[in-house]
Parts: sequence; structure tokens; C-alpha cells
Amino acid sequence: MSELGMRAEKLDAADELAFVREKFVLDDTVYLDGNSLGALPAGVPGRVEDVVRRQWGELRIRSWEESGWWTAPERIGDLIAPLVGAAPGRIVVGDSTSVNVFKAVVGAVRLARLADPGRDEIVVDAATFPTDGYIAESAARMTTCALRPVTSDQVPGALGARTAAVLLNHVDYRTGRLHDLPALTAAVHAAGAVVVWDLCHSAGALPVGLDRHGVDLAVGCTYKYLNGGPGSPAYLYVRGDHQDRFDSPLPGWNSHADPFGMRSDYEPAEGAPRGRVGTPDILSMLALEAALEVWDGVPVESVRAKSLALTDFFLECVTAYVSEGRVESVTPVAHAERGSQVALRCPDAGEVMKRLIARGVVGDFRYPDILRFGFTPLYVGFGEVERAARVLGELLG
Repeated sequence: MSELGMRAEKLDAADELAFVREKFVLDDTVYLDGNSLGALPAGVPGRVEDVVRRQWGELRIRSWEESGWWTAPERIGDLIAPLVGAAPGRIVVGDSTSVNVFKAVVGAVRLARLADPGRDEIVVDAATFPTDGYIAESAARMTTCALRPVTSDQVPGALGARTAAVLLNHVDYRTGRLHDLPALTAAVHAAGAVVVWDLCHSAGALPVGLDRHGVDLAVGCTYKYLNGGPGSPAYLYVRGDHQDRFDSPLPGWNSHADPFGMRSDYEPAEGAPRGRVGTPDILSMLALEAALEVWDGVPVESVRAKSLALTDFFLECVTAYVSEGRVESVTPVAHAERGSQVALRCPDAGEVMKRLIARGVVGDFRYPDILRFGFTPLYVGFGEVERAARVLGELLG
């Protein structure tokens, strides 16, 4: 066994999160794509069977009350809240990330215009995930705002008296770069604007601190580091003092103050339910609720510490095993700027990733030349990290 292999064994033996791995359905594959789709928590299949056979199959319509279906969006939101640094009652679960980004961006513009009706510009990270850019463009048309794409480094200088809303990604999906949420939030507020953070690549991998840093609005998916399953519902966070003024562009009967009153006039509900729209997607929502049980007794700070240790070790192994000049890391070295993934630039990345997967190392490819590896600290070990880098070195000669 190599020196790095022996070090990996020692690191795994000392891993305080090793017990969580047993809560997942895993095999001999090195799974480094949890930043696209998290592994299956072992408790989910049984819970889903109960939802289908008993709650739906036997109780049927009674389950809206007797099984707690109606309150699931807020109840599950409260399970996510401590993972992103939010108080109970500030997160509602439901709809897709795209739909929640739309609610948040339009809602942010409306919040900003309560104080200054003349604000007519939306700032967006130019390197954002494509959907966020598409939604921001549509929201700009709807609110008669100009859309201003800038790099994350240019955001503070781009803010001004015209800025209404700013849409930012906490972690860049391509490079794994972690953006400075506290500083950028403060800069947006100093300009009198409202900030929306996309947490898809950070929630469940590192502390976020939404309440502590005064974030206005945030959205995120649940199928990556939260392991909620393919297409599991997203969530919307609304800061406590904004909730009675948050004006969603998608008012639905589920967000009405009296949903079963069937009134023709709309009166928004109080608190987090104001972010609901239509009937909750119960099957995937309750699968998510079961998936979140793996977080019992797991501090986010411990997850962050292991994430940094895993990515540090992977970069060290890549340097040792991969021929010099064959790949280039585009993920920041500094811990303060790194999420929970490593992106390697490789000229033939698409073909290399196919060969890696055939050898039992699963990451993903991002056009045009990025090998992307996501490290989910709840179930990825140091031995797997060493193996992934070693196989990569073998494939690249």
C-alpha cells in the first residue's frame, strides 16, 4: 500500500462522521457526484412504502390531516433551517429551485420598491447556473427592470441607487468557488437593495448563516448535499422581518390565509406559508423528510471540517498521482473560497470522465473541459478519495 493509502486508512479511522455512512445505501463505487444527486439514505424506501401503502392506500384523503400532509412544507422547512442557519418558521419547502428563484427575485424587487419605487435594475452573477440567469432575465422583463450581469468580484462596484435586487450563487457550480456571503450581503444592503442567495451547492456541505448575516431571501434544492432524491422539492427562505411584506408573484390557493374559504379575493397567509403556491408534492416531500433524518446529531461545522480535509487530501493525491500538466485545478486553494467540490480542467474531460465511471469512480463532466468531483462528507471517506485520484492518474498515464 502506498504512503497516501496508509494515510487514508488513518484518516478514516479517526473520522468522527464515519458512523453516518451506515445510514446510506452504498456499494463499492467511489461516488463523487453528490453535488448533482445525493446517495439514497437507508430509511427512505421504508418511509415511502408507508406513505404509498398506508397513508395514500388506506387513509387516502384523511392523510392530509391525520398524516400531517398539509403542514409538511413548513415542518420540513424547519428541519432544513438549522442546516442553513435559519430560525424555525422562515423556510417553506415546495416547487422547484427555478420556481423559487422566480418568486424570490420578483419578490425582492417588490420589497426594494417599497422603500424606493425608482429602483429598476437587477444584478446577477454572470457565471451563474443557466436557469438562474434565465429566470432573472424573465423577472427583469416582468418588473420592467434592466438586467445587469457582472462577475462576482464586480458586484460591489456594480451596486447603486438603481439596484433593486441582486441574485448570487453561494458556490459556483463549475469551479466550486465559495463566495463571501457576509460581505456581499452587507454590500447589497449598503446600497439599499435586496439580496437573493442560491444555496444549491452549499446547503448541507458548509455553514451558511442566513439569519446571522441578515440575508433577505434564499432558495435551494434538496437533491444534492441534502440527499432528498431525484427531483425532490426545493425551498424558499424569507427573513423574519420581511415575511409580512413579501409579495410573491405566484399567489396560489395554498398560500392564501384561508385556503379552504375558496374566496375570489387573495389574502396572503402569515409567515412561511406565504411562499407556498399549489398542492404540495407529497410523495417526494415525505421522502425528503425521511432523508433529512440522517442529520440527527451531525453538526454542520463538523461536516465543513471534513469537507475541507477531503478536498485538501484529494488535491494532494492528484498532485502525487497525475502527471504534471495533465490537469489543472480551477478550485480555489484557500479554504475561505472553497465549497465542497474540486474542478479539474482537462482537455479531454468528457472522455476521461466516461473512463473513470467505467472504473468505478463517479464524478461528472461540465462543458467544455471540466472534471467535477463533489465530496459529500456524510458518506465519502478518505480511502475513496485516494482511490479516485489513483485511478485518475492511471487513466491519464
